[in-house]
Amino acid sequence: SSTAHLLLAGQLLGFKSAGGAFEVLIQFGAILALLSVYAGRIITLLKDLPRDPAARRFALGVIVAFIPAAILGALLHDFITHILFGSTIVICIMLILGGFVLLFIDRLPLPPAVFDVMRYPMRMYLGIGLFQCLALIPGVSRSGATIVGALLLGADKRSAAEFSFWLAMPTMLGAFVYDLYKNWSLIDSSAALTIGIGFVAAFVSALVVVRTFLNFVSSYGFAPFGWWRIVVGIVGLVAALVFG
Repeated sequence: SSTAHLLLAGQLLGFKSAGGAFEVLIQFGAILALLSVYAGRIITLLKDLPRDPAARRFALGVIVAFIPAAILGALLHDFITHILFGSTIVICIMLILGGFVLLFIDRLPLPPAVFDVMRYPMRMYLGIGLFQCLALIPGVSRSGATIVGALLLGADKRSAAEFSFWLAMPTMLGAFVYDLYKNWSLIDSSAALTIGIGFVAAFVSALVVVRTFLNFVSSYGFAPFGWWRIVVGIVGLVAALVFG
C-alpha cells in the first residue's frame, strides 16, 4: 500500500504528479532497494540454476506466482489507472478493510506447514500469485495480499514475508517497465528535482523496510501494520469527505 499512501497524500495535499509520471518513476527507487538487499542471493540463485533442481524449481515458482497479476494488470491497466487510482474514497476504504484483514489474520490460529520458500508446493506459488492480483486495487498492499495468501496456504510468517519480497522484484520491475512505456510521453524533464527527491525517498524507505521487516514480523506479527492502515484510512476518508 505504499502507492496508496503516496496517492492519498498527493490528492489530499493537492500535489500534482510531475508530468503525470511521478509515481511511475519513483518506483524504480524501491526496486533498486530490493535488488541491493537481495543481490547476493539473486547471484547465488542464478549460479545454481544450471546444476541445482531446487533452484530451478524456486525460480519457476516465482515466475508462476508473477504471471496472474502480470496478465490481469496488463488487461485492466487503463481502468485501474484512470478510474480506481483517481478515487480517494476507494483508496481509504481499501486501507481500512486491509487493516482489519491483517488484524484478523494475526489472531487466526494458522499452524504453518512450510517454513522454507524453496519448498513451497507449486500450487502454493500459484495461489500466492492469485492473491497478489488483489493488490491491483489501490489501497490493497501487495506485500500484505501475498503474505496473507501465503499464511492461509500454510506458510509461516517469516517465509511468507520473505517470498513476498522475492515476488516483489519481478512484479515491481514489470509494472515499472510497463507503466514507463504507457506514460513515456507524460514525463516532464523540468520536474527532475521533484522526481529525484521522490526517487531517493522511495529508495531509502524501501531499504529500511526490507532490512527490518522480516525480524519485525517474526517478533510482533502484523497487528501494528493493521492498526496503522486503519488509522490512515479513517483520517484520509474524513479529510476527503470534509474537504472534498
